[in-house]
Amino acid sequence: MSETGSKDVDAYIAAAPKAAQPKLTQLRKIIRSAAPKAEERISYKMPYYDLNGRLVYFALHAKHVGVYALGQTAELAKGRLARYVSSKGTLQFPLDEPLPEAEITRLIKKRVAENESRAKARPSRTR
Repeated sequence: MSETGSKDVDAYIAAAPKAAQPKLTQLRKIIRSAAPKAEERISYKMPYYDLNGRLVYFALHAKHVGVYALGQTAELAKGRLARYVSSKGTLQFPLDEPLPEAEITRLIKKRVAENESRAKARPSRTR
């Protein structure tokens, strides 16, 4: 885990309204637990996690936390996460509702598997 990236994410959460900070902290904990080897970073002014490529972003909005799960995860969102889907690869979790931890964990683990699979499929760069 990048110390600089973690400090940047700490600052992102600290800058959020006090009422939203627990939700952001909880989401961060879920992601870090599901992808412990991922590096925290900031990109497009949002926290994101990198493990063999970009894994997932999150951002606070006025009434929800957006989770931007890249890759082939749209299929996963058809199940229990379907009500949170706002567009392809974008989930919106209302600030006034509990986070569906188990489903988010499954989503992140699926992203980890996708990125690992893609990394293994890449030709090695030996010279």
